[in-house]
Amino acid sequence: MNKPHIEPLHLFAGFGVEMEYMIVNRDTLEVLPITDKLIYDEVGAYVSDVEFGEIAWSNELVLHVVELKTQGPVPSITGLHARFQEHVVKINGMLQKYNAMLLPTGAHPFMHPETDTRLWPHEYNAVYEAYNKIFDCRGHGWANLQSTHLNLPFYDDEEFAKLHAAIRMVLPIIPAISASSPILDGKISGYQDMRIEVYRHNQEKIPSIAGSVIPEAVFSKAAYEQEILQRMYQDIAPFDEAGDLQEEFLNSRGAIARFERNTIEIRLIDIQESPLADLAVLNAVVAVIKALVSERWVKLEELKKWDEKTLAGILLDVVKNGQQTMLTNYDYMKCFGFNCMENCTAGEIWKHLVAETLTLEDEPEIAFALNIILSRGNLARRILEATGANPSPESINKVYHQVANCLHKGGVFIPEKPC
Repeated sequence: MNKPHIEPLHLFAGFGVEMEYMIVNRDTLEVLPITDKLIYDEVGAYVSDVEFGEIAWSNELVLHVVELKTQGPVPSITGLHARFQEHVVKINGMLQKYNAMLLPTGAHPFMHPETDTRLWPHEYNAVYEAYNKIFDCRGHGWANLQSTHLNLPFYDDEEFAKLHAAIRMVLPIIPAISASSPILDGKISGYQDMRIEVYRHNQEKIPSIAGSVIPEAVFSKAAYEQEILQRMYQDIAPFDEAGDLQEEFLNSRGAIARFERNTIEIRLIDIQESPLADLAVLNAVVAVIKALVSERWVKLEELKKWDEKTLAGILLDVVKNGQQTMLTNYDYMKCFGFNCMENCTAGEIWKHLVAETLTLEDEPEIAFALNIILSRGNLARRILEATGANPSPESINKVYHQVANCLHKGGVFIPEKPC
C-alpha cells in the first residue's frame, strides 16, 4: 500500500519533540533493562510505540531507555512541558513495582556499557543488531547517551536551504545551554558535554556517517542526497549486506535532514533535568533559528558560506567548556549581532540572544528555568557545583538522586536548593 500523501508544513508551523530517559534502580541508580516490561504493562504486548493522543512512548536501541515524543508535529511548543511531565509521573508510578524510576541527564554517571548493555529484542531488532554487528554497541557512545530531539519542518527546497543554513550556525553553541553529561565512569570527565564527545567517535569506522557532526554546507535536497546520504550508504554497504541501515536515520550528524517527512532533526541537545528545563532550552534554540532565518543580523547567503570544519572547531570547545568557552571568531559572533571584542563567552552570547529574540511573559515557569540556565550555568555545571571537584560514589549517587527528583517534580535543579 502507498502511504497517504501528507502536505509538508511550512517553516515553524509545527514542532516535533522527543525526550529519552533512562530506567534505573531507585536505590542504587543502576540501569534496569525493562523498557519492554513497561510497555507490556501498559498495552499487553511488546511493541515499539504506545500512543496516547498527543504524546507517545517508544523504545530505543538499548533496553534501559524509553523515549517520550510528540505524536507527529504539534503547532506550538507553548505548554508542551506539562504534557510530557504527566507521562513522566505516570511512568514513574508504573515503575514502582520494579523499584525503578526514570533518570534524566545526557549520560549515566557510572554505567558500565560493556556489561550493562542490553539491546531491544523485539520489533525492529534487525536494525539494532545490524548496528551492533558493525560497531559493537557496548560503548558509552551507543548505550549511554540520552538526548532531546527537536524536529523543525520545511515545505520545499527554498525553505530547506534557509532552515539548514540557520541550524548549522546555532549548533556549535547549543551545548553551552544544554550540556548535562559531565560525569562518566564514576568520575568527572573534563567535558561538560561528554555525551557529544563520545557520540562523535562512535562510528569512526565509517567516518561519513557522522562527518564533523556539523553538517556540510549543502542547501538543496539533490545536493544533500549526493554529498551526504549516498556517500554514507556506499560506505556502509560492504558491512550492511541486508541493507537494513541504508536509510536517512543512519545519518548521525548533529542535525539531520529527514526528507521522507520534510523536517530537520536537531540531535545535539542533552536531555535536561525535567521537561520544563528541556522546553526552556528548546524555546531559546527555536527563537535564535527564527531570527537567523528572518535575516535579523546577516543575510542567509552569508551563513551559507560557513564550512563545517570551522563550525565544528567552535562546537568542540563548547562541548568541553560550556558557557565558559571563550569565543574568538568575531565573524561568527557578528552573525548573531554580538559585537563583543573581549572576554566573549558562549554564556554571554546566549544572554544576548535570549534578550534579543525571546519574550516569555506568558510562560513564567519557562522564563525561570531559562534564567537559571543562563545565570547559574547549564545542568552539567550545576551538577559539578553540587558534587565538588573529586566526588565520591556516594556523592555522585546523592546528586543524581536529586536530579531524578527534579524530573519527577518537574522542577529545575539548583545545587543549594534541590527540588
